[in-house]
Amino acid sequence: MTGSLHPPDTHPFVRKMESIALFPLSREERAALCALPMHVARFDAYQDIVREGDRPSRCFALLEGFVAAYKTTPSGKRQVMAYHVVGDVPDLQSLHLKVLDNSIATVSPSRIGFVEHDALRVLFREQPKLLEVFWRSTLIDAALVREWMLNIGRREAYTRLAHLFCELITRLDAVGLAPERTCAMPMTQPELADALGITPVHVNRTMRDLKAAGLVTVRGRRLTVEDWEGLKAAAEFDPAYLHLRSEDGAKLPTS
Repeated sequence: MTGSLHPPDTHPFVRKMESIALFPLSREERAALCALPMHVARFDAYQDIVREGDRPSRCFALLEGFVAAYKTTPSGKRQVMAYHVVGDVPDLQSLHLKVLDNSIATVSPSRIGFVEHDALRVLFREQPKLLEVFWRSTLIDAALVREWMLNIGRREAYTRLAHLFCELITRLDAVGLAPERTCAMPMTQPELADALGITPVHVNRTMRDLKAAGLVTVRGRRLTVEDWEGLKAAAEFDPAYLHLRSEDGAKLPTS
């Protein structure tokens, strides 16, 4: 990763792969990830990175910020399918699916690292164990969508929002970006409405209820969990679907 300011043991992209791998990454594998040739670009909030129907020749890794995968109806209604956090490669499926079937846009100002498909193929030939990790990453993305389907289809709004907060904290903690169970929360209430399948007014009311219950606070676009066990209970949250090496989603060591 040209221009990286992080050593391999602390780079969020490497930590993400470490958090989901079934085995500790070797020093050589970490170095190979950091050496991937990337074209790094900055995006403002609310910019499309890729669009449905694109035929990309490259994937991207999220190096800073938040992005959302989404689809829209012909009338323009939007459904957010997943939020992606630092370390994710949200469009890895484009390596094998030639036409994208969803769009991905920034939620906040973000730094994106684009990697040509051919460079990934070289990496996988030279480091075959990393192919397993990237394949596992795409399977976990699919597990995320299944959990979101359950969340939107069968949970009440209070549980939906609590579940989303638990997921974000757990995933960000795995890459060292949720100290003391606090993290950036740049999503507006209309954006959360697109993710949860409810109205912005309902999001506002539900947020107030979670705050009144002493479970969370949101100030200055930062989320703080005040009662983790209480929030998990309200969310019916089981992190098993995230398939982190740490069973309870706690921060992983950077050995």
